[in-house]
Amino acid sequence: MKLAFSTNAYLHHSFAETCRRLAGIGYRGVEVMADVPHAWPAYLLPEQKAAIRQTLADHRLAVSNVNAFMMHAVNDSRQKYWHPSWIEPDPHYRQIRIDHTIRALSLAQEIGATCITTEPGGPLEGRPWGECLQLFVEMLQPVVKHAEQVGVKLLIEPEPDLLLETADQYLEFTRHISSPALGLNFDIGHFFCVKDDPAATVHRLKDHIQHVHLEDIADTRVHHHLIPGEGVIDFGATLTALQEIGYKDWVTIELYTCHENPDQAARLARERVTKIAAQAGVDLA
Repeated sequence: MKLAFSTNAYLHHSFAETCRRLAGIGYRGVEVMADVPHAWPAYLLPEQKAAIRQTLADHRLAVSNVNAFMMHAVNDSRQKYWHPSWIEPDPHYRQIRIDHTIRALSLAQEIGATCITTEPGGPLEGRPWGECLQLFVEMLQPVVKHAEQVGVKLLIEPEPDLLLETADQYLEFTRHISSPALGLNFDIGHFFCVKDDPAATVHRLKDHIQHVHLEDIADTRVHHHLIPGEGVIDFGATLTALQEIGYKDWVTIELYTCHENPDQAARLARERVTKIAAQAGVDLA
């Protein structure tokens, strides 16, 4: 497995400066935030995309994933990560999510990423779960087709308080839509929040996992990303489970909550996670 860090912790820094810092800390992979201030696809000119590629090359960084979940650029007053969602009541507003995701898939292809992540349907806002699932699947169809065309995987990331939260719900979703370009972003902390034991859930979802997010969560199971070691998740068991299923791709540390001191968070996280992996006998570069 390979260790990366998400640029969404570096909201106060340019993409180039973020890469310089993360490479200096020792990371060899970054998750690119397809949002302001790093790579909002709708406004990226060809020369800006070229600059992203050059920055990655200069610092010998690979792209673990393109994060198309967050949409700070829209600046919805309710929640800057979830809205506009795939299941907004207003079809024109949810079209913004659809168009953004299509652009993010194309961006991923252009900068050498094999996958992007997106939110799992958005808040239900009092509507029936089955009705929202049907709408989510319908809205995904043209995006999945584009993913197939550009050769980039579209990964759904279950999250607390959204349409798909649990392993059971994700598996139900897969019964309604199937494509070789569709997969799962396994967020360790999110599954812990909804009481799906991460290590056991790795084995349940082994056929779907294409990328992994890692962050710690407090014993309250409140969804707030913590630096590994500051919560209670058993990362040794989870990394061992990933190794047991033969997962060899990226594990990206995601600490967007640490934007006031991202260097410290990135450094501590790398030190702690690599130590835990070594103690568990897991090969994590």
